[in-house]
Amino acid sequence: MSASSPSPRRRLDVQQRRAAILQAAREVYSEQPYGTVPTAVIAKACGASPSLVFHYFGSKAGLYAEVIRGALGELEAAQEQAITALSPGVPVRDRVRAALAVYLDHIAAGPTFWGVPLRGGEEPPEAQAVRSEARARYMERLGELLGVGTFPRHLYAIAGFYGFIDQACARWVQQGCPADQRDLLLDAALGALEGGLGDWRV
Repeated sequence: MSASSPSPRRRLDVQQRRAAILQAAREVYSEQPYGTVPTAVIAKACGASPSLVFHYFGSKAGLYAEVIRGALGELEAAQEQAITALSPGVPVRDRVRAALAVYLDHIAAGPTFWGVPLRGGEEPPEAQAVRSEARARYMERLGELLGVGTFPRHLYAIAGFYGFIDQACARWVQQGCPADQRDLLLDAALGALEGGLGDWRV
């Protein structure tokens, strides 16, 4: 083989190829909304064919849903790490703040990707289902963190808290995620939760 000949393409096993497609999709979707990206663009970015992408993920929507699932999993892990890094005696308010701060940092690092649902952008039902499952887990974990049961006021407070975050973060993204407003957003969100609960439980 001459020095000018192209290097042979390295063959990837199933897991490596799947991971490469997911990584390429995440990079593309970090810059462009779902509805504007043809599958061929993602396939080209990872040196695959559209048919191979469909082979591994079934559809463009299935691929996008897996990208969302992976990103939300990373977010949940980062939030859990931030909470557990705090000393046991730290008030629950500060634990909620730590988890919310991680979320804001993820949004600021990728406003196009994280801002799509906040702005009411187009997402397929498969991705919406993944987000709904994650939201249910968030609400359950917050209830556990707060030490609340099934008292209706507390359940409304938690649901309202996440609605507040969605709207507040949508505004923050629209303004370009200004760093000097991050703490103000955090304080407003925590105030909304406290008002809904009536007081912090612990």
